[in-house]
Amino acid sequence: MTRLWSPRRRTLLSGAAALLACRGRTGGDAVAEGSRPRLPEGAFAGDVGVDSALLWSRCDRPATMVVEYALGGRTHRVVGPRVDAASDFVGHLDLRGLPSGHVLEYSVFFEGDDGRASDPARGRLRTAPGGRQRVRLLWSGDTAGQGWGIDPARGGMATYAAMLARDPDLFVHCGDQVYADAPIPAEQPTGDGEVWRNLTTPARSKVAETLAEFRAAYRYNFLDEHFRRFHAAVATIHTWDDHEVLNNWYPGERLDDPRYHELEVDVLAERGRQAFREHTAIASPTIHRVIRYGPLLDLFVVDLRSLRGANGPGLDVDPTASPLMGSSQIAWLGAELAASKALWKIVVCSQPIGLLIPDQVGFEGIANGDPGGPRGRELEIAGLLSLLRGARVRNVVWLTADVHYTAAHHYDPARAAYADFDPFWEFVSGPLHAGAFGPTAFDPTFGPEVRFLRAPPPGQENRAPSLGDQFFGEVEIDESQTMIVTLRDRQGASLWSIELPPRT
Repeated sequence: MTRLWSPRRRTLLSGAAALLACRGRTGGDAVAEGSRPRLPEGAFAGDVGVDSALLWSRCDRPATMVVEYALGGRTHRVVGPRVDAASDFVGHLDLRGLPSGHVLEYSVFFEGDDGRASDPARGRLRTAPGGRQRVRLLWSGDTAGQGWGIDPARGGMATYAAMLARDPDLFVHCGDQVYADAPIPAEQPTGDGEVWRNLTTPARSKVAETLAEFRAAYRYNFLDEHFRRFHAAVATIHTWDDHEVLNNWYPGERLDDPRYHELEVDVLAERGRQAFREHTAIASPTIHRVIRYGPLLDLFVVDLRSLRGANGPGLDVDPTASPLMGSSQIAWLGAELAASKALWKIVVCSQPIGLLIPDQVGFEGIANGDPGGPRGRELEIAGLLSLLRGARVRNVVWLTADVHYTAAHHYDPARAAYADFDPFWEFVSGPLHAGAFGPTAFDPTFGPEVRFLRAPPPGQENRAPSLGDQFFGEVEIDESQTMIVTLRDRQGASLWSIELPPRT
């Protein structure tokens, strides 16, 4: 999303950065001769299903990944891949045959080529329930944006600690996992007369262009203890948005930005995508995928970057002229939603449907500011919504982020310029740890109405995380099969909540 602001830069390194600067090899830590392997970022799980989970960890040298866990009264040992510099020493291991609705505690360690083994990194996950048990998931987006990195004196990435206290089954990150295009300066003013002091690393002192720099953006977040603890305890469903590569990018774009030496966005996107896939736990070969989380819930993760067309005014009458998801992904999403047997269907989307997200050449998001019927990227959404209505697909809820504030939006054909759809809800949350902005204007095409909104006071954009306005959302499906959605602040306090009974 466009945020026309950049922090002033400083060249000083903090004490922690001086330690980090000793990392000598591209993509890995400096390795002391004769030492044991190390796991600098620990381990976490992603794409958890009823009987499976994908585990992630990273070593500091070539080694073989091993996972151990207790189940059925005995300890299971699974040998995973050998990792090396080609994957930034990252390993993924797909566990299968797990019991449903089970809390699994696991240990990951690496065995070096010399036979030495690392200390274990311990983690925890919950497999999806096999029956209609209560489900609790959290969602948000936007981590380490606008130069707001890790300031230990201000509590670090404190939103992750508040989320961990909610003891969720699952976390959904709706994109902008990193800000590869936003350097982390040593200092920047908070706006209230104070100074924010970041942990810094050499690789985060500039925009990411090389594969090593994109990888370093992900490793930076793991320097925060709250971030590490949260991911070790809660499985995460990942998607991406623009800042995993650069602001508002689209395939085929060519940059005019003096900060970059590499001006071909497709080259940067290929490197950014590789780093994203390496440093997340996605079981599918594509970013768009379905997570089947038991009979109460399916999650449909969409990819708004890989197949989109150029940004512009968004007034085309041909849906293929300025795609967002692209015709193949829209067809996939419609078919999967229609075929879903889960009671509730959540679409995980990196951008809201009805909010205007401007770009220098027009609009970056779905909405185009035209109050009439669907045009441009709105045509994809209109076709999808009409398909769902015709197929009588009920209980579809959209979760999203991107705009750096939290809100609840209700869309209704009775208020819309386009009326061939059933009413639905969209819930927005974020940032997790980035500058706070907003609110954003609406496009009326699909009849949106704001039922709740919390954003910084007027004129106070890019507020520091320590000043509040950091948000996450919570979805709970209880024993009555009602969906309860709660919007929460940085401390985990409830700001607004609604109960949605299922429709039949």
